Amino acid sequence: MSKEQRLHPVAILFNFIKGIRQMIFLIIFGFVTFREDGLLYYILVIAAILILGLVSSILSWYRYTYRIKNEELRIEYGIFIRKKRFISKNRIQSIDLTQGVLHRIFKLTKVQIETAGSGNGAEVSLQAVKFAEGERLQNELKRGKNVDLEQEVIKPEFASYTISFKRLFVAGSTSGSLGIIIAILGGGITEIEQLIPERFFETTVAWVIGLSIFFIVGLAILVLIIVWLFGIAGTMIKYGNFTITKHHEEIFITRGLLEKKQLTIPLKRIQAIGIEESILRQPLGYVTLFAEVAGGTIGKGDDAATVLFPIMKKTEVASFLAELLPNYAIQEEEWTGLPKRALKYYLLRSSIFFLLASIVVFYFLPQFSLLPVLLLLAFIYLGYLRYKDAGYQVKGELLLLRYRLFSKRTMIMYHNRIQSFEKTQHIIHRKQDLGNMHISILGMMGTGSHYFLKELDVEMIDQLSDWYSYRDV
Repeated sequence: MSKEQRLHPVAILFNFIKGIRQMIFLIIFGFVTFREDGLLYYILVIAAILILGLVSSILSWYRYTYRIKNEELRIEYGIFIRKKRFISKNRIQSIDLTQGVLHRIFKLTKVQIETAGSGNGAEVSLQAVKFAEGERLQNELKRGKNVDLEQEVIKPEFASYTISFKRLFVAGSTSGSLGIIIAILGGGITEIEQLIPERFFETTVAWVIGLSIFFIVGLAILVLIIVWLFGIAGTMIKYGNFTITKHHEEIFITRGLLEKKQLTIPLKRIQAIGIEESILRQPLGYVTLFAEVAGGTIGKGDDAATVLFPIMKKTEVASFLAELLPNYAIQEEEWTGLPKRALKYYLLRSSIFFLLASIVVFYFLPQFSLLPVLLLLAFIYLGYLRYKDAGYQVKGELLLLRYRLFSKRTMIMYHNRIQSFEKTQHIIHRKQDLGNMHISILGMMGTGSHYFLKELDVEMIDQLSDWYSYRDV
């Protein structure tokens, strides 16, 4: 492909919408400020800005060209200042295809190309090309040859995995997104409140106060159910049609009902595999499988790490890894846990805030003291779970760490993926032969991912330190 190519004309619309989205708060602020005095001037200014934005989008599209020549992708762009970017095929780490709603209407896709030095964003993002063109670009840049994908049938080395509707429903029901949605709604209501007339707001509050307590409780339960259903719908939209396939040295993940995404994960960029058991899913025997991937922006804005499979039975993890990531397929054995003298630290850390809150509430508002006491008991139990679940295993070159914040996590990582190993002790630790262990690996966007095991026996930390440093134990 030596001839210069332009993006699909729909890219003009995408650029125009992007510009409006960046100015939306300014537009709303201007409307609130000038809606009474100077509304005509406000409308004229907004119209002028929209016209300029449309002209700029058209020129940006016309001046943006790309082509593949001499084993590199060449891009030229810029309206007044012409810029050129050259990306060698050898530097390309992954090529992801994403289809939003508008993309799917016009049978287009967005091509995101990541390199080792992509930083906070993709190295190149082609906003809108024909889907067949996107696949052809992906094929040529990754495999170094131009192949007609309609004639080539790629047979995966291993079986693909998909998620059933039942599993997807369970994932949505136990996703824990209820609190996040409520927080977003609360923030949105706070912002909207400023635009609501004060008289209307006061009348509504007075009406709610005058209602029966049973009606208010019922209304609250109804709102929670609706928010819970939104959480289920969000999970299904995000992970609908989920498929993961391994081909050669890469893993391909396709997901999404409205916005269809195709992620490419080179196996050499995987730094660790994680198994997460949330408080809601653990009693049901379900887990989420994810990968810590070095560099790039895979999963940015969606997940802290790349989800390899949204939900599966814990008993299915071993066979799943055996087929897709056999190097990480291990059988768990007896864990090395924490000594009994570490328990008090975990109980104190998890409950100190609610202990102090209970004392304050009991002193000033004794009629409301039950709530902080219940929370205190709940977090004491959480502290016990954190103590009980923490531990590690060493299996040759593999290190397994297990810990809990709210969800229980098991991390599987190779020795050569660990970037640093740190042991810390304060004065009380030294008196009780305890210490904290801190391990770091490469994470998203070149930053580190960090794991801690606190109040380990010092002798165990020293053994792990010797293992990490290849010293004879």
